Amino acid sequence: MLALIVVAGFAIWMLHERWHHTRFEWRTFAASFLHLDWRWIAVALVVSVTTCYGRALRWAVMLRPLRPHPDVWAIFKATAIGFTAVVLLGRPGEFVRPYLIALREKVPLSSQLAAWVLERLCDLLAILLVFGFAVSQIQASRASLGHTFRWVLTTGGYAVGILAAVCLLLLVMMARFSGIMRTRLVAALGFLPKRHHERVARTVGAFMDGTAATQDQGSAIRLCLYTMLEWGLIVLCFVCLFKSCPETRTFALQDVVIFIGFVAFGSVVQIPGVGGGMQLVAVVVLNELYGVSIEVATSLAIVVWIVSFVAIVPIGLGFAFHEGINWRKLKDLEHKAERAQANLEAGLPGEEPAP
Repeated sequence: MLALIVVAGFAIWMLHERWHHTRFEWRTFAASFLHLDWRWIAVALVVSVTTCYGRALRWAVMLRPLRPHPDVWAIFKATAIGFTAVVLLGRPGEFVRPYLIALREKVPLSSQLAAWVLERLCDLLAILLVFGFAVSQIQASRASLGHTFRWVLTTGGYAVGILAAVCLLLLVMMARFSGIMRTRLVAALGFLPKRHHERVARTVGAFMDGTAATQDQGSAIRLCLYTMLEWGLIVLCFVCLFKSCPETRTFALQDVVIFIGFVAFGSVVQIPGVGGGMQLVAVVVLNELYGVSIEVATSLAIVVWIVSFVAIVPIGLGFAFHEGINWRKLKDLEHKAERAQANLEAGLPGEEPAP
């Protein structure tokens, strides 16, 4: 979290410095939208929605140890509703998706929270690989590095190495030592009253069951393949977005990947209904590294955010309304998911989502 605050602060400072010395031309900003090739944006929208279905396929792999034949379409609907909740409610909406999947597939919520953690680890490793590629290739790209960015990249390189090591360690522990971890955790909580200890033991067992996909070689390979497919589609989406803008149309693939590497970290900060660090980082990278005007960089950053995050909202709302979930119920669903997570952490009753 501290690293995210530092990155966001740096991006805000960079934009302030740029706007302080350069007048923002609102006419140029508005006209830049008219110059976009909306055919490429339409393709990017289709690819963006497809990534959500790819996530549903990957989640189904993690669900199979508990449900041999999971309903991929139901998982996709829960994914669309969950991402819509993130856009509208902010990061607390992340819990809506595992809550809905647990409800639809009739599995313990703790197992789906474990699947969510496993998904985050897979995506984080992919982001680290992309960012590592960006750092290694940026000298050979068309990007123009200043002293400040050189310092940021040097510091970021160390952070990437540490995060990658931690993620790999966690995945190895889940794959190789889940049984030992389960036994040790349950034994360490032996001081609890019998009723609560049994509850916690079931919760820990269900959580470990949610990571069972890492213990089977075939499932682990499918997780890797679906993660590669997911991020391949993300790269394709960004390529289409860059093709839509005259100022970025000639960017090479490595330039697109460099951009994704930086923006992926900014996307972690999500303000309800507004977005967050993604737009700030996108503007800074386009303007400072690639010399794109601040007006065009800002307009492209907005388009990137809409296609990457907001495109799924109409679909998610359609699924939510079809299932009788309105705004009030969506907020209630978020609160139920948060309470269920808090109960899980405290070992209290309330693990299972109510039908």
